[in-house]
Amino acid sequence: MATANIDTESSLVAPGGFIAGVDEVGRGALAGPVVIGVVVIDPRACAQVPTGLTDSKLLSPKRREGFVPVVQEWAHEWGVGEASPEEIDELGIMTAMALAAQRALLTIDTRVDAVLLDGSVNWLARSAAFWAPKVTTKVKADITCASVSAASVLAKVHRDALMVAASDEMPEYGWAGNKGYGSADHRSAIAEFGASDFHRLSWRLLPGDEGDEPPEDDQPSLFD
Repeated sequence: MATANIDTESSLVAPGGFIAGVDEVGRGALAGPVVIGVVVIDPRACAQVPTGLTDSKLLSPKRREGFVPVVQEWAHEWGVGEASPEEIDELGIMTAMALAAQRALLTIDTRVDAVLLDGSVNWLARSAAFWAPKVTTKVKADITCASVSAASVLAKVHRDALMVAASDEMPEYGWAGNKGYGSADHRSAIAEFGASDFHRLSWRLLPGDEGDEPPEDDQPSLFD
């Protein structure tokens, strides 16, 4: 399994500079919030990357949870932000992701010199309040870039805990297992019980429904 390093981060900031790795979890789910993780590092001070760190989707739940205190100790700063299903319905998923990122960044005191974003689209630009001077996008950064891998771990563990708690309130949807993604059992429960307020009601939850098609390129963990 490929593991992450800080080669890209080191190339994007001068010595002593700070870079924030950013990743999202839950973009393509049918229910629950979208969650953004932000991990700020000084590549020189954080040169010793935690062993085995990679994209959260490639890690078992136990390993992800084990990485949380390790990542929090390794990072200079870190934060997590959310946008609710209602905000996703009102704003659209990309703008909601930018809002969640803004909330995560507001928990961080360090003024970063650059941001490294997983993927090929700078969706952070949708936030008028976003202040970073330079945003770099990189496909598969969640696998290869340690700050982004770390952000994905924090976001995934945070969101999974929210979905497990929500499942305690509404067990019929199986969110403790499917984490709100469009699995067969989840769609079957929607067909039987209808959608809840925790679903993204502007989305096409079942075949033949009206609404926006959920993004196809966002996948749950291999272990969900």
